[in-house]
Amino acid sequence: MLNRIIFLIGMPGSGKSSLGRRAARETGVPFLDLDDWIAERAGMSIPEIFARYEEEGFRRMETNALAYLAGLRPGVIALGGGTPMNPVNQKIIRGFGSVVLLDRPLERILADLRTETRPLLAEEPETRMRELYDQRMPAYRRLADVTIRNDGEVQTAAALLVRVLKERYHA
Repeated sequence: MLNRIIFLIGMPGSGKSSLGRRAARETGVPFLDLDDWIAERAGMSIPEIFARYEEEGFRRMETNALAYLAGLRPGVIALGGGTPMNPVNQKIIRGFGSVVLLDRPLERILADLRTETRPLLAEEPETRMRELYDQRMPAYRRLADVTIRNDGEVQTAAALLVRVLKERYHA
C-alpha cells in the first residue's frame, strides 16, 4: 500500500495517464486522472469546459478538484500539464504527496501528440507546445521529488515508475 499520494506531472503527452494507469494496475493502487475526474463531474469534456468557462474557470475547477482529491486515500493521480503552475496547487501537491516528473523529450511529444482534445494547443500547436515546454519544465523540475525519463519504450518507463512506487513509496 502506498504511504502517500503520488502526483504525476509533466507536459501533455509525457505519459502521465497511460504510464500512471499501468503502474497503478501493476502495483494494485488506485489511479485517477485529474482532467478525467473534472470532466466527469462537470458532465462535459475539457475542451467544452474551456469553451464555456474559459481557462480561468477551468483552473478554478482544477484547484477545487485537487484540494478535494488530495484529502482522499493514497494513490496515483495524474495531473494536467498546467496544474503544477498554480502556486496554490503547488502547496496542495507538496502538502499531501510526493511528485514524480515524467520527462519526455519535446520532439517525441510533438511526434505523438493529438492536439484536438487539448484546448491550449488549438492554434499553432507546435509553436505553442514549445512555448509551454520552455515555461513549464523549470517549474516541474523544481517541484519533482523523482524524475523518470520517458524517452524510449513505454514498457521501460512503466517499469521504472513501478519500481519507484514499490521501492520509494511502498506500493
